[in-house]
Amino acid sequence: MSIQFFFAGVKIFLSERKRLKVFIEGMLKRENRELISLSIVFCTDKYLLEINRQYLGHDYYTDIITFNLAEDNEFIEGEIYISVDRIRENALINLVTTNHELHRVIFHGILHLCGYMDKSKSAKDTMTRQENQMLQKYFGHT
Repeated sequence: MSIQFFFAGVKIFLSERKRLKVFIEGMLKRENRELISLSIVFCTDKYLLEINRQYLGHDYYTDIITFNLAEDNEFIEGEIYISVDRIRENALINLVTTNHELHRVIFHGILHLCGYMDKSKSAKDTMTRQENQMLQKYFGHT
């Protein structure tokens, strides 16, 4: 089982990587999922826009794209792509730190891999509650 971080042409400070990995593993355990492998790629808007166009047929910027590569719902094998440009902009808009927004989006991707969705209002509300709980557990505040 492994969690790897990659930085595709961006610089962002990701503190306490080991602690974050342990926390993510705990999230997966609470959701009864076994980790096979997880790659988290931090990239630019342009990089993520190309992925969005190529794989999802969408022509717009987004903060995150999550690919679930597992064949069985018990296992986590996936890739999460995060736009650092969107993280910084959304942090300003939402009046939170870049670090807070970065972790919110990471947790959002993990929740997607665990089966949480955010297409309907009720599903989005559930996702937001889960994100806030994870942020509370990780930082001790929201």
